[in-house]
Amino acid sequence: MSQITDTVDDLELSDALTAYDRCDSCGAQAYIRVTLASGDLLFCAHHGAKFKEKLAPTALAWHDETSRLHEQPVD
Repeated sequence: MSQITDTVDDLELSDALTAYDRCDSCGAQAYIRVTLASGDLLFCAHHGAKFKEKLAPTALAWHDETSRLHEQPVD
């Protein structure tokens, strides 16, 4: 794996995942983008964790925004 990003601060705003990005496995909001030679896969936190061991060796990049799940809403 050549690139791992764990926070939105590491990315350009255009690279951040939004509520429109959906998990390729279940349709929930995606918090993980895996870039492979064949293209990108999007996963929710659950499916990202489930497939990480299998996909990590061949991933070109693993973009993980699951830390956003623990953020407090701004009033």
